[in-house]
Amino acid sequence: MIFRLSLALALAIAACGPASAAPHAGDPAPPFSIAKLGGGSIDLHHLLGKPVYVNFFASWCGPCNDEAPDVARLYKTYRARGLTIVGIDELEDTTKASGFQRKYAWPFLVGVDGDGSVGHSYGAIGLPVHVFIDKHGNVSTYRLGEMDRAAIDDAIKKIL
Repeated sequence: MIFRLSLALALAIAACGPASAAPHAGDPAPPFSIAKLGGGSIDLHHLLGKPVYVNFFASWCGPCNDEAPDVARLYKTYRARGLTIVGIDELEDTTKASGFQRKYAWPFLVGVDGDGSVGHSYGAIGLPVHVFIDKHGNVSTYRLGEMDRAAIDDAIKKIL
């Protein structure tokens, strides 16, 4: 089942054209503006000056579900130090994204990349994808695939 869903995601992303190359450490983070759950939008440009952790996920993604509680706990640990987390639901709708956010009590920004264009610009050829962006808008750490709590914590500390 997970293989079929992963294949479906890969095919949907491929339909957008060749994926952009994943950003490397030191590269400027690709700009994006997406619809935010609950209304409004999330614009990366408006977050310049803050450390930002972007977490690409989908409700069907097993590793995304495994990581979600740790992401919520780490946000609570570091939000007072200025950390902003943006969860981006890839290729799903607001109902699925809202359900995921409620299930894990994510208190941070969550948006929906329904057409996959933001994930495409970040080279997301699978899920999860983790992007840690420093206060200057540059990528500090990029990771395709599951990360454990300690690895996420280390990457967050690098951008604070």
